Amino acid sequence: MGRAKIEIKFIENTPNRQVTYCKRRSGIMKKANDLTILCDAQVCVIMFSNTGKLHVYVSPSNTLKKFFDRYQRETCTDIWEAELEALEEELKTQQEIGSRLKKEIRQRTGQDDLSEFSIEELGGLEKDLARCLKILRERKVNVMSSAMLS
Repeated sequence: MGRAKIEIKFIENTPNRQVTYCKRRSGIMKKANDLTILCDAQVCVIMFSNTGKLHVYVSPSNTLKKFFDRYQRETCTDIWEAELEALEEELKTQQEIGSRLKKEIRQRTGQDDLSEFSIEELGGLEKDLARCLKILRERKVNVMSSAMLS
């Protein structure tokens, strides 16, 4: 007597869904292991549960990196290309910010020639300097008063 076929649809009941996932995950991992042993197949299974848990099966004679490398060779695709482009773009943005900040530091410390600045830019630098000087004096007064109290 055979099993009755079940309808494949989303399981609404959360505990039942988790139990089903656990059992079926175990079954898939067992089948992957069986294929590796019986047929000498190179198998890789990667699963993420709805809670974000990672479950991986990789044939014992292989590594995940080897699988990804082989996949790239076989499909003639670069799976890291988009990620690399995004990282290069982020690096370029961060380098621009860094060079802008370095230039601003050189300007504020008087290491850069200030003759290229307009009157408005020089006025802005002067205001920034006055604000920094005010903060510095306040800190100095606080340190001196706390030292006198000690």
